[in-house]
Amino acid sequence: MPNWGGGKKCGVCQKAVYFAEEVQCEGNSFHKSCFLCMVCKKNLDSTTVAVHGEEIYCKSCYGKKYGPKGYGYGMGAGTLSTDKGESLGIKYEEGQPHRPPNPNAARMAQKVGGSDGCPRCGQAVYAAEKVIGAGKSWHKSCFRCAKCGKSLESTTLADKDGEIYCKGCYAKNFGPKGFGFGQGAGALVHSQ
Repeated sequence: MPNWGGGKKCGVCQKAVYFAEEVQCEGNSFHKSCFLCMVCKKNLDSTTVAVHGEEIYCKSCYGKKYGPKGYGYGMGAGTLSTDKGESLGIKYEEGQPHRPPNPNAARMAQKVGGSDGCPRCGQAVYAAEKVIGAGKSWHKSCFRCAKCGKSLESTTLADKDGEIYCKGCYAKNFGPKGFGFGQGAGALVHSQ
């Protein structure tokens, strides 16, 4: 179909977009009626859109398709999901649990060329990639729970014997045991 006005084309239907019906996103123009999530077809706006290349998604579908995979991701605070994304065309591969490359790296950390050595991998940590936690300098990519591999922040970690853990794994592995401990608010569980 010819573009008589020489105006912008919609990123979804490729038809001319006129000012009164235009929505702009990352330099592309869309009709208001075409500015929908590519998976669930929800209406989008500047606060709910997530862009991947030329494709637009709601943040929930984007997280399911391109975000981290596993329990506890993509569905909001505190929600666990077993959805592995098959409905989005994702082929799920069962992964190995996170294992630090060298479990003794925390003890072998050393100064390398005047910069700090990362306790997880032992490599030099430079200012652009440095995260400080448990009194040590870490690479951003190494600043993860030693048990589950969850990415950490300096405010969400617990440390023990030079290694860092998320608060959940720390509580499960090193917290108090017995009646009333370790299973969430108010729950009483007997452990032997």
